[in-house]
Amino acid sequence: MSSETLVEQMKGGLDAPICLTWELTYACNLECVHCLSSSGRRDPRELSTEQCISVIDELRDLQVFYVNIGGGEPMIRRDFFDIVGHAVDSGVGVKFSTNGAFIDSRAARRLASMDYLDIQVSLDGTDAATNDAVRGAGSYDTAMRAMRNLSDAGFGPFKISVVVTRHNVDQLDGFKALADSFGAQLRVTRLRPAGRGADSWHQLHPTNPQQRQIYEWLLAHGENVLTGDSFFHLNALGDPLPGLNMCGAGRVVCLIDPVGDVYACPFVIHDEFRAGNVLAPGGFTSVWRGSELFRSLREPQSAGACASCGAYDACQGGCMAAKFFTGLPLDGPDPECVGGDGEVALAAVPVALAPRPSPDHSKPQRATVLAAGGN
Repeated sequence: MSSETLVEQMKGGLDAPICLTWELTYACNLECVHCLSSSGRRDPRELSTEQCISVIDELRDLQVFYVNIGGGEPMIRRDFFDIVGHAVDSGVGVKFSTNGAFIDSRAARRLASMDYLDIQVSLDGTDAATNDAVRGAGSYDTAMRAMRNLSDAGFGPFKISVVVTRHNVDQLDGFKALADSFGAQLRVTRLRPAGRGADSWHQLHPTNPQQRQIYEWLLAHGENVLTGDSFFHLNALGDPLPGLNMCGAGRVVCLIDPVGDVYACPFVIHDEFRAGNVLAPGGFTSVWRGSELFRSLREPQSAGACASCGAYDACQGGCMAAKFFTGLPLDGPDPECVGGDGEVALAAVPVALAPRPSPDHSKPQRATVLAAGGN
């Protein structure tokens, strides 16, 4: 089957997601200014251990390939190892994202003893000044310590996960070198205006010239760097980047939040993209296969304002979440359209009219965006 045929099949949706993101908790020791889930405070309604185990059993029966566990900081949950252990023992692969605060030498050894487990440590700067400006004071040292503990425990090739901003674009080579020094794999992802990112996106997202810089870097290194297929909007610049050239929301991926609500993707935590709840009759399976929202996302999508653009087949109109949270129509250009159409469209949308993410579990004292390097 050709890649084009595979993409067309996936656009129509699958019987089960290839993978899904599961935010285990909104509780977090940090308060990153670009947090896509506006995490900080625990929601008292979050799923119990027993409910989480039940969801895992359902995902196993659906033959979901793996679950990307996040938060919040998932290791804050006291039952974290119980939940992850059950998934691994059930044959459901787990990749979890962490800021590393709870990976001491003992936890690292325990993680290294588990099979079918992948870890990605979040780091947004190759130096403390750049990283801590968005992730909080001391978070760089915390992440580095966690990676050293994982390496010393013989965990294997963990991942370093980077959200690319205008302040760390010039550090991409440094991130790759850091990953290589640990025998790790680098994963770079696109900054979305979701969660607290809705407040920081305008100050942090890469400029148009930097978008080309990212594209050229990924062309040179993409075979050895993971992207989560999050930069497909850059394909309009020329040769396609490795990975799927499509939005998988509600088609091949989705999100389960800490209280069991199911959303089309991790970047659209908003009531408009809430498909159901895993605790409702029929569970997750009923939501995935029967949700009207997901059915509509699997229908052929209009090119809208991009129909006359010669690059539409390459970029597919970009990211739905990026459009939604910047107030652009879903059939309009991506706000970071490399042809400049997004900038023009954004200029006509008052920031105050853009949809607000929901819900917000930020701590009372919100962090502020700091421009690393003083710019």
